[in-house]
Amino acid sequence: MSDATEANGTAETAEAAATGGLAGGGAGGRHVRVVLVDDHRMFRTGVQAEIGQTPTTGVEVVGEAADVDQAVTVITATRPEVVLLDVHLPGGGGVEVLRRCAALTADAEQPVRFLALSVSDAAEDVIGVIRGGARGYVTKTITGTDLVDSIFRVQEGDAVFSPRLAGFVLDAFASTDAPPVDEDLDRLTQREREVLRLIARGYAYKEIAKQLFISVKTVESHVSAVLRKLQLSNRHELTRWATARRLV
Repeated sequence: MSDATEANGTAETAEAAATGGLAGGGAGGRHVRVVLVDDHRMFRTGVQAEIGQTPTTGVEVVGEAADVDQAVTVITATRPEVVLLDVHLPGGGGVEVLRRCAALTADAEQPVRFLALSVSDAAEDVIGVIRGGARGYVTKTITGTDLVDSIFRVQEGDAVFSPRLAGFVLDAFASTDAPPVDEDLDRLTQREREVLRLIARGYAYKEIAKQLFISVKTVESHVSAVLRKLQLSNRHELTRWATARRLV
């Protein structure tokens, strides 16, 4: 799907779906309209190829977006049943998309439900989007079959989480105390936090670049920024810092 299609909200597709011009009924008669929101084109292409075979999966991808503004435009225009939402997006992140689409989420007759799909498995990311209104959170290690199942479960109103992530949410909502503010961590951008965690887990720069769909040079730039902001000297100090805060 082209950027032009993303920007105009796939209006033609939405109109055809609304008038019954698109055939559904895959996956045993189930059908769900989905928007993909992720800032990596290659990842969106891969997801669409994996789940978007409508006659087989029942999933119809009606739009894509690469940043917050595009996401709000496409979601408003197409009114999908489910949005696959990356947590870290240009323009404010997935939480900002949720905030700006709150009225659509709250619509009793035709709710738009959100399923976070992210490389991050950090507790603060999971809790942030769930507090923002997402119905579930799965990581990008999920299989295509499980992702399709998760999409339909969210469409039906269920809450869906990758293994172990549900514990973060239960712990967070069981506590009445607000989580402590970490001023050092707040200095980092979402992308810098992702790189920080992967560095602390022992990933090489090339491995991080591949996992985050960015260049090695960009990884190096993020690491330099993290070290500077946290006033650390090397990746060993960075690993100790992240481990002490249970970010690994």
